[in-house]
Amino acid sequence: MATANQEESRRVLVTGASGGIGSAIALTLARDGFELVVHYSSNRGGADHTADTIEEASGTRPSLIQFDVTDRETCTQLLEEDVKANGAYWGVVSNAGTHSDAPFPKISPEAWDGVLASNLDGFYNVVRPLVMPMVRARRGGRIVTISSISGIAGNRGQANYAAAKAGLIAATKSIAQELAKRAITANSVAPGFIETGMLADAPLDKILEIIPMKRLGTADEVAATVSFLFSPGAAYMTGQVLSPNGGML
Repeated sequence: MATANQEESRRVLVTGASGGIGSAIALTLARDGFELVVHYSSNRGGADHTADTIEEASGTRPSLIQFDVTDRETCTQLLEEDVKANGAYWGVVSNAGTHSDAPFPKISPEAWDGVLASNLDGFYNVVRPLVMPMVRARRGGRIVTISSISGIAGNRGQANYAAAKAGLIAATKSIAQELAKRAITANSVAPGFIETGMLADAPLDKILEIIPMKRLGTADEVAATVSFLFSPGAAYMTGQVLSPNGGML
């Protein structure tokens, strides 16, 4: 059973936090005073680096949790065990996902299914086991999903990714309506082109042409948007999509 102190703590789970945007979000929320749980799938070294950075910045080392977000049975089992031992989460950031880009006729069935499974099924597999404990805790809470500008406007070569991220926005808006009376907000952050490994092989000259600010965004700028949604000032904001994108929309 969780102790009284554990029940009162504001624990936050960030999925896909072993690097990139997820790591930046976890670090920012730790600096904001939340008790972080860092999720990773296979990159233990990256997760350890995130934990080291958080410990250095906040003086508190986050917990690590490992599972594949596409494995529904394992997600449910591990998260239910975690909640039983440590109490309900106050917040969750559904960030884990992947992409496999190609023109639509060349997207293989495996690439289609895999991208939807990691981005959209992963949201369901992680968030669903955590919602009712949040409700029963009667402390409100925050749910933030990391979508993409592709989920708003589409993008050439990303029909699978755009479909998954658009579905994520719709799901977030739906649960926002369900949970609003519980003081649990649900919002989505849909970044534009962010300087991460995802753009390693992208044609940056062409990308910069379509960004009014003429630069890529940073993971820290995405994290700052999430930080706002976790702040007291965002308590009345739910079912919304915030898109740090340099003016593209």
